[in-house]
Amino acid sequence: MSTDRDHGSTTAEAASTGAVAAGHAVPRMPMWQRVLRDPQAVITLGTLIVIMLLGALAPFITPYGPNQTDLHAVNAPAGTPGYPLGADESGRDILTRLLHSINTATVSALIGAATALVVGATAGLVGGYFGTRTRAVTEWMFNLVMTFPGVLLLIVLMPVTGGDYRWTMLIFGVLLSPGIYRIVRNLVVGVKNELYVDAARVSGLTDLRILGRHVFFVVRGPIIIATAFMAGSAISVQSGLAFLGVGSREIPSFGAMISSGFRNLYIAPTQFLWPSLLLGLITTSLVLLGNALRDVVEGSKPAPAKVGAGQRAEVVADAEDAAAGTPALLDIHDLAISYPDPAGKQREVVRGLSLRIERGQTVGLVGESGSGKTQTAFATLGVLPDEAVITRGSIRFEGRELIGLTDAQLRPLRGKAIAYVPQEPMSNLDPSYQVGTQLVEDVRWALGLDGPEAKRRVLALLERCGITDPERTFRAYPHEISGGMAQRVLVAGAVASRPKLLIADEPTTALDVTVQAEILDLLRDLQAELGMAILLVTHNFGVVADICDHVAVMQAGRIVEVGEVARLFAEPRHEYTRMLLGSILDEKTVRADPPLVASEEGIRP
Repeated sequence: MSTDRDHGSTTAEAASTGAVAAGHAVPRMPMWQRVLRDPQAVITLGTLIVIMLLGALAPFITPYGPNQTDLHAVNAPAGTPGYPLGADESGRDILTRLLHSINTATVSALIGAATALVVGATAGLVGGYFGTRTRAVTEWMFNLVMTFPGVLLLIVLMPVTGGDYRWTMLIFGVLLSPGIYRIVRNLVVGVKNELYVDAARVSGLTDLRILGRHVFFVVRGPIIIATAFMAGSAISVQSGLAFLGVGSREIPSFGAMISSGFRNLYIAPTQFLWPSLLLGLITTSLVLLGNALRDVVEGSKPAPAKVGAGQRAEVVADAEDAAAGTPALLDIHDLAISYPDPAGKQREVVRGLSLRIERGQTVGLVGESGSGKTQTAFATLGVLPDEAVITRGSIRFEGRELIGLTDAQLRPLRGKAIAYVPQEPMSNLDPSYQVGTQLVEDVRWALGLDGPEAKRRVLALLERCGITDPERTFRAYPHEISGGMAQRVLVAGAVASRPKLLIADEPTTALDVTVQAEILDLLRDLQAELGMAILLVTHNFGVVADICDHVAVMQAGRIVEVGEVARLFAEPRHEYTRMLLGSILDEKTVRADPPLVASEEGIRP
């Protein structure tokens, strides 16, 4: 086992997107620059701008008005002189009506989305931030709005709006607002109790300032993508109403053009094609642009971080480890994993981690809770949560790069070459199925055995793992067995395929001392029998001393010291390692405590 090496030194480079380089803060790229660096945002935004410019320049592009008719051009085919896309059933130029329909769609999107945004976001901020009474009132109001039949209500209110699509879109924006309200309210409820919001409140900022400065900043990303969807919905609804003939017939619209094309389908079958294609292009571009802007705002696709000056983290390593040069079974190099915080910025939980595990070796990965141990194990297995992002680094198993593989590509490795024993065994067994049923299913999938053969293999494994009555345990449900027995069941399932690497995540945490020792003895025996390597994720140095050959100590997402167990316990070199070892009570400390004596006054030292 070894760490990242730099010309034989015992240091490893680690960086974070928010780190300090050369004593100065790394400047954050302006949003418009990040937008221009995203190809999807550039293409979709450019497409929408070009389309809207064509609509704005419609009077200068074509010599006709949108309702100007020519009886000599009725149903003129595309390419007719003066009518490049042809004319409709009334002799109106299709290109002219297309360009003017763009303006109608743009106004519909702006009115509908803006109304929904103002009403929904404002109510969501207020309802989520203030007390339960305010939230109850806003909930009642928007639940009432959601009961209205949207399109039917718009049709019924046509006499009130006078057929003006702008008033119709204003009403439709109100009908859309509950969706924005729920998004904003849920996000605000989750962020209003954050420490930085409490600090702003204590410092004397007004509620309005806190909502605008701190809370709204967090919810802006989801609002952007929702607004894009609502703009597309407004365009689609306006077009749908026009297709049904609801509203003014003097207003050019994609829906009116598609309706006219359908009526003329057997005479001029291409008339409805042009508005359909342009309407689809606009709505698709809006959705894709919203996704791209969300990624830019929330940072869900961060670029690999660069290592800057002053960002070197010292790693104490044994000389024999640093000199290792042969290919390892598992080789993790400069791994960095980040998660978005409530403000949308990426926060690294694993920072430049490097680790090697040789065949047949037992390596303990030790550190306090939150140091990144389990995240490292999950990254190796390829089961990180969706919001996690590997910003840089490499994970190689037998020389094969694992980062970047799809779930389908990783599936043949999981449970076969790389096995996993989780912590909290009772939570990892389905209470609805018998233990044997679950193990048989896993063994059949991993080894390709039929049912009877898989059952025989499972019973043999249960007996090998120290379960005295395998048949009874096979038929039992998880609640009918003890925690120690459940852990043995998980170990049996993990080693069924004779894996090359077993990742054990706190396998003895929830067990008493006697059962812990039995599980560790079982892992030691199975390793010797199967020749597998073990990565033991734990915070317990006693477990490390009992079973591990080598140990890597993690602090705040970085490995600070690696080496053989005996050397590290005898001569810890890093301050953090000495602190962890120093926190363990030894037998002398326990015996030095005065005994408790019972007296008439009670129990006293």
